[in-house]
Amino acid sequence: MRPQLQNMALSLLPTPEAAPRPELRDFYAMLRDYPQRGGKGIRSELLLLSAQAHGLAEGGAGWERALWLAAALELFQNWVLIHDDIVDDSDERRGAPALHKLHGVPLALNAGDALHAYMWAAVQKAGLDAGFSEFLTMIHRTAEGQHLDVSWVEHGEWNLQPADYLEMVRLKTGFYTIVTPLRLGALAAGQPPHPDFEAAGLSLGTAFQIRDDVLNLTGDPAKYGKEIGGDLLEGKRTLVVLHWLQHARETRRHIFLDQMRRPRTDKDPAIIEDLLEWLRGSDSLAYAQAFAAEEAERGLALLRGALAQAADQAAAGQILALMETLTQREA
Repeated sequence: MRPQLQNMALSLLPTPEAAPRPELRDFYAMLRDYPQRGGKGIRSELLLLSAQAHGLAEGGAGWERALWLAAALELFQNWVLIHDDIVDDSDERRGAPALHKLHGVPLALNAGDALHAYMWAAVQKAGLDAGFSEFLTMIHRTAEGQHLDVSWVEHGEWNLQPADYLEMVRLKTGFYTIVTPLRLGALAAGQPPHPDFEAAGLSLGTAFQIRDDVLNLTGDPAKYGKEIGGDLLEGKRTLVVLHWLQHARETRRHIFLDQMRRPRTDKDPAIIEDLLEWLRGSDSLAYAQAFAAEEAERGLALLRGALAQAADQAAAGQILALMETLTQREA
């Protein structure tokens, strides 16, 4: 993430030193925890590149509007991650303990709620009416995708097809990772977003999420930033797992489903390691990677067309390069 964006986001948050009492000093520190951990800033960078591609010069008139929208997107990412970590009972986030592991669920949940409000403060700073509508749409779609994801876990639903997974990730990942940043960048530059941004973004977001699912099984923990195998501990329905279940031997399928019925704390670590090895040694990884490659190719083709007449072709080229990296990333 650009340091300027991190500073802008943090400038909206109260400092612990300003707290009138010790409890609020702790609260203010919690608000700043995830934003201070940083992150890759992929979504905010995409928004700023989109603004440049649509003719908004970096540092020129209107650039601050784009920066505030990008800062709002980073605050969105942070409060959603706090809530997501609670839902999944994740141990780590960005190489450090998840917020609820440090302070407990009630306090972490409250901090996430508060960051949600500060996100809207950043949107207001941008002074772009259309920005409010874009953020609302993004939150609605992301919440719908999250509901599908969590409801399958809560209800023990494994009778799912790859199409179910794809619908979930297009809602949960596609909008806030690709579609909304592209659209917000255009709007910040005073230009109407290209209608193909949505289809392109949903394909690219799907490719990104599938790649993330694969890295959760095979990635380098030092680079990945989340625990390897965490998706299995949380019982996530991924394309890799759904494909594997369709082709697994009945004995292994039974063992897998038995573990997935258990809460995270009751899962057997030794069996989870076996499951990881079964998945890593299966054809399902290659299947998921090939599917992601097809989605990436489709999304990139649509995006190239949508940016063909962009005012700043250098920035448009950076967007395409970023999307290629994002869908082929190793960490």
